[in-house]
Amino acid sequence: MQRRTLFSAAAALVAGAALPAWAQTAPALPVLQVWKDPNCGCCQDWVAYLQADGFQVQVFDTGNTAVRKRLGLPDKFGSCHTGLIGGYVIEGHVNAREIRRLLAEKPKAIGLAVPGMPVGSPGMDGAVYGARRDAYDVVLVQPDGTGRVYQHYSGNSSGFKRTGTADQALPMAEAEVRRVDTAAGKISLKHGEIKNLDMPPMTMVFQVSDPALLGKVKAGDKVRFTALQVNGAYTVMSLEPAP
Repeated sequence: MQRRTLFSAAAALVAGAALPAWAQTAPALPVLQVWKDPNCGCCQDWVAYLQADGFQVQVFDTGNTAVRKRLGLPDKFGSCHTGLIGGYVIEGHVNAREIRRLLAEKPKAIGLAVPGMPVGSPGMDGAVYGARRDAYDVVLVQPDGTGRVYQHYSGNSSGFKRTGTADQALPMAEAEVRRVDTAAGKISLKHGEIKNLDMPPMTMVFQVSDPALLGKVKAGDKVRFTALQVNGAYTVMSLEPAP
């Protein structure tokens, strides 16, 4: 019996040594505060993913643009929601693994970001996306506003072909306006398929290329629109009432 116990202890020590230093201990996690748009489904999916991983999450459905600026995260790393945990900013669909690593390693940094909304990242990986997974980086944002790759995730571009540029005619998509945020320059749309982005139907928050577009619509309106991914952000390029 004593020999068996010694073997078990040795095996546990070997297994622990194989793990990275930051993963060998699991201290209590601080509360993660998250600011998001109340109509953004993928933001809520990301919150649910983190809760399932053991995070305590406090949600503020007030949008995230003003909070991102207040916390000092450059807009070039922006996404659809902003979090704060242990003094670090967490922007966009960041993986739980990297948040835990950040809290354990405690680097001198503003925080972590997954710019834009890459398909396949946590919260953007539901059944509606099929097997599609875009490659993306989790970026460590430095105190001077620069970033370096903290972790890279490989993609699977099978069946994925993005078409259309700002210089080409974009296909129109249909949608219902859920919310208009003129202060932040954003609009929440429950939309159909966006063919040039290979994006299935969902409810999502978009930036707009021209703030004047938001003056043409209100919540509940049926619209047609075009969209592109601009600097990592999904952006409405044109917007008009549906016929």
